[in-house]
Amino acid sequence: MNAIILDEPGAFRRIEKEHPGQPGAGEVLLKIKALGVCGTDLHAYKGRQPFFSYPRILGHEIAAEVVELGGGVTHLAVGDRCAVMPYRNISTDQAVQLGKTHCGPNVRVLGVHEDGAMQEYMIYQASQVFPANGLALEQIAVIEPLAIGSHAIDRGMVQPNDIVLVVGAGPIGIAAMMMGQLTAARIVALDVNQTRLDFVRQTLPGVDTLTVSETVVEELQALLGGKLPTVVIDATGNKQSMERCVEYVAPGGTVVYVGLFIGDLTFHDPYIQMKELTIRTSRNAYPTDFTKIIRLLRAGLLSVDGYVTHRLTFATLTDDFTSLYDPDQQVIKAVVAYE
Repeated sequence: MNAIILDEPGAFRRIEKEHPGQPGAGEVLLKIKALGVCGTDLHAYKGRQPFFSYPRILGHEIAAEVVELGGGVTHLAVGDRCAVMPYRNISTDQAVQLGKTHCGPNVRVLGVHEDGAMQEYMIYQASQVFPANGLALEQIAVIEPLAIGSHAIDRGMVQPNDIVLVVGAGPIGIAAMMMGQLTAARIVALDVNQTRLDFVRQTLPGVDTLTVSETVVEELQALLGGKLPTVVIDATGNKQSMERCVEYVAPGGTVVYVGLFIGDLTFHDPYIQMKELTIRTSRNAYPTDFTKIIRLLRAGLLSVDGYVTHRLTFATLTDDFTSLYDPDQQVIKAVVAYE
C-alpha cells in the first residue's frame, strides 16, 4: 500500500508499505478516506515539533472507513464512516486509572510518537474509533481539532455569563471560539494576524476581535464596559503571549493554556495571587468530546462551513504540502482527500 514518510525535516518520501493485515481482538482495520493537516504536522515538517522523532508517518485528524473488525468489536460495522481519537496510553498508569486517558506520561499520539494516517490503511484500537455515519468526510476530518476546542472550553468551565478571550485565531483557537459560542458566553478573539481576525469576523458572527498591542488590557476594558474576560484561553504556544494572559483575565478568573511551549513561563507571583487566579492546562480531548462533536454536527447545531479553507489530495501531497506555509494562501485548515 502507498504511504508518505517524513524522513527528516523537509523531506517527505512516498513509499510502498506492506498492508497491515487482519485486525486482532479489540482492533479494527481502517481505510483512510480524508485527513486534516494539523499544526503538529506543519511543525514536524519544519523540524519544530517537540516529542517527535524521525522518520515518521504523519497524520492524526482522521476520517476513515471500517474495512474489517477484530474479535469482540460490537459498536462498529464494516462500511462505517468513523472518526479516530489519536491518543492512547500504553500502560494502565495513574492517569488512566483517574479516567484521563488523553494525557499522562505514557500517552502516545498518532503521527507523533507512532506512525499516523498518511497511509492507505491502518489497524487501530476499536475503542478509539467512533462511528460518524451521515457526516461528510471533510466534517469527520476536523472532528479532532473541534474536540480539542471543546475540551478547552470545558477546562475553562465556561458558563453563559462568562466573557471568554481566545488568544490565537488559528484552527484550535477558532475551534474553541466555535464551542464557546455554543455555551452562550461572549467571545473575544485576540491575534497578531489581521487576516485571521478578518476570517473570524466573517465566519463567526458575534465574536469580537482585537489585535495584539501594548494596550490590550485597556482595549478589552473599553470593549467590555470596564470589565475584563473571566476566562482566557491561550491557543498560541507562544511564551510572551502565554505570560501576558494573566494580565488580560479578571480577578477570580481562569486562564487555560492549550498551546504548548517548550520552556519556562514566568509570572509575578503577587500579581496572580492578588487576582486569585485559576491556571489550568488543556491537553488533547476526551472520548466524550468526540461523541459530542459528532452529535452536534449530525444535529446541524455545529457548522464547519468556512473552517476548511484548503483542499489537497493524497496523490499530490508531497508536491503540494509546502504551499500550506505560503502566507498569501491564508490557510486556516487544510484537508487531504485520499480518493
